[in-house]
Amino acid sequence: MPADPPAATGPATRRAPLASPTGRTTPPTGTTPPARTTPPTGSTPPARRNPADLLLPAAREHGGAPGDAGPGSPHHSGRPDPHPGTRPVPRTPPLARSLLLLLSTTALVGSIAAAVRIGTADTGWTDLARVLATRLGLDAEPLPPLVDSLLWDLRLPRVLMAALVGASLAVCGTVLQAVTRNALADPYLLGISSGASTGAVAVVVLGIGATTLGVTGGALAGALLSFALLLLLLRRTGLDSVRIVLTGVVVGQLLTALTSLILMASADADTTRAVTHWLLGSMAPARWNTVVVCAIVTPLGLAIAWLCSNALDGLAFGTDTAASLGIEVRHTRMLLLVVTSALTAVAVATVGAIGFVGLIVPHGVRFLVGPLHRVLLPYAALAGAVFLVWTDALARIAFAPREVPVGVITALLGVPLFLLVLRRRGEL
Repeated sequence: MPADPPAATGPATRRAPLASPTGRTTPPTGTTPPARTTPPTGSTPPARRNPADLLLPAAREHGGAPGDAGPGSPHHSGRPDPHPGTRPVPRTPPLARSLLLLLSTTALVGSIAAAVRIGTADTGWTDLARVLATRLGLDAEPLPPLVDSLLWDLRLPRVLMAALVGASLAVCGTVLQAVTRNALADPYLLGISSGASTGAVAVVVLGIGATTLGVTGGALAGALLSFALLLLLLRRTGLDSVRIVLTGVVVGQLLTALTSLILMASADADTTRAVTHWLLGSMAPARWNTVVVCAIVTPLGLAIAWLCSNALDGLAFGTDTAASLGIEVRHTRMLLLVVTSALTAVAVATVGAIGFVGLIVPHGVRFLVGPLHRVLLPYAALAGAVFLVWTDALARIAFAPREVPVGVITALLGVPLFLLVLRRRGEL
């Protein structure tokens, strides 16, 4: 029987570290390792932490997705973070952020003013100034009635609607990509736009309260129905699954077929032609009453999403991480999904289904300002507004005097980016 090893008799005698089965080494005899406690799986730590503190500096600086270890991050270089989750993350200087916000707002205002002048009829900056001055009650010479009606009743509501819808869809895409943790999430791809279209068409064709609020209510009901069907089909795999886009496409195709069935069964030839053109996405139906409805819903939805920005940061890491940070995952997720459905429904009820705005804009803005949602959401709204204003202007003049539906232009721009994102994810 082997003899016991001699015991240490003084401070000069030290034992070599012993290797554990996991590859870690035990500290020498006589030293007291720092106490570490591992909470059981699913437990909630007592302190609530800000999800934004988990974002890596490299992701904040280079616009990577949360959790990505890009070049320059401690995880990429092999040097462990001495205080993970607690070290202050470098932030954009307030002056630079304020300057970027000022430039973005100026770009939006300038884009709206320039887009109002674009069209088949030639109008100038002075005409726009005189129209605005007349409506504000200032001392200005009125324009001829035809030019005044062209600018005030047709072009200005159309451009403002394009800005509001672009901001709504960009915010919806940003929220959905965080909630589902899928870079391809978008109201159009997940079938929400198709559901809203089905509800709006049912109200118009079947004559169930075909007013602005009635069509908006029908679109909201259809959007919520499509989301409920999506959640039902994904009840086992969850929203974090990569199957969400495929399931959304299936739901969208089902609801598109249902819309076509309603049109073929109940509508006449003129209504079918008008609704089909509207379903492609067009700003032509925009009027001041619809602009007012959209102007109320869009800022409200953006404010709710911005107030949930910390929760979105946590959800971007997964439901388990969000729950461990003290976030009410179920209630927050359902609130954000309802807000997304409402924003999409108002947009679809007014201008039809416009795809890929929620896919193009968030990726571009995230690359510029990073993934922190309290910064990302306002810039995504501004960028989406500018993008759709100029896309609509292009749709008006590309084949003048014919007008191309703006949804066609956004699809032509969005499909290549969709393929690029698929290729970067290794799924193509």
